[in-house]
Amino acid sequence: MILICGGLADGVTELVCSRLEDCGYRYRLLDLARFPEDYRIAVRWTDRGPAGWIAGDGWRLDLDEISGAYVRFLSPDDRPPLAHLDPADARALRTEGDLSLMALVEDLACPVVNRVSGGLANNSKPYQALLISRAGLRVPPTLVTSDPAAVRAFLAEHGDVVYKSASGVRSIVRRLGAEQLERLDLLEHGPAQFQAFIPGRNIRVHTVGDRIFATAIESDAVDYRYAHVDGLTSALEPVRLPAAAGDACLRLSREFDLLFAGIDLKETPAGELYCFEVNPSPGFLYYERHTGQPISMAVADLLRGNISPRHPLN
Repeated sequence: MILICGGLADGVTELVCSRLEDCGYRYRLLDLARFPEDYRIAVRWTDRGPAGWIAGDGWRLDLDEISGAYVRFLSPDDRPPLAHLDPADARALRTEGDLSLMALVEDLACPVVNRVSGGLANNSKPYQALLISRAGLRVPPTLVTSDPAAVRAFLAEHGDVVYKSASGVRSIVRRLGAEQLERLDLLEHGPAQFQAFIPGRNIRVHTVGDRIFATAIESDAVDYRYAHVDGLTSALEPVRLPAAAGDACLRLSREFDLLFAGIDLKETPAGELYCFEVNPSPGFLYYERHTGQPISMAVADLLRGNISPRHPLN
């Protein structure tokens, strides 16, 4: 039995559940929009790991019955309010529940997409960049600073610079322009991350176990995910990665212990590949919808045990 920990309000989780149903793969949904108030969990840790059960409305699942788990946590904004609790008490209840669930899925013996530990490096983009470079992929010249003078020197060196979040919090990547330079002194109140702008086309790579799905994105936007905000468009198409680049992406997934990862690359006009980050909970719906690549089918097969969760590299 496959365990899904997520919310149907999230389109990615909904697609995974729909694909499991289409394939006839049995699963149970632990709806995080109603967790923990509408579920019961009884777990104890033994020498062989966690033992116990999870129960929902009309069902009970022993932990040793779980053959694979898909986990995609919801943000507080995606969960309905609890009318019978003060908002602060509701947040505390759900935080306790989520932390308990994280501890449980971390130690499950089955394949988990993905364990929380695999995504921790994403909370620090500069640290993750060090691990990416060790895997054999280039990373853009990067500066993390609260010193306006250092930013001006970095801009003078590279000519074209973007700024973005240094943490796992999603941000819109923007060019450093005249408007930002006028406000640069505000940087003294907190550091930000700056990178040399890399020209070329974006490539999103999804690794699912030992399979690779690469999507090229042509767009005039600095951040193609938000091209519509600037009145621009993006065109997506499946592409085949060079063997060395594909192997490097699989090495990255293995390095982070991610059975499913979204890896952001950029290919320069000269054919050089740079890597920006490794996403441990990729929102792959956007890419599958635009290209027809069977990413959700691969995820379903991975959870079912039909494809290898191990990356075939030494």
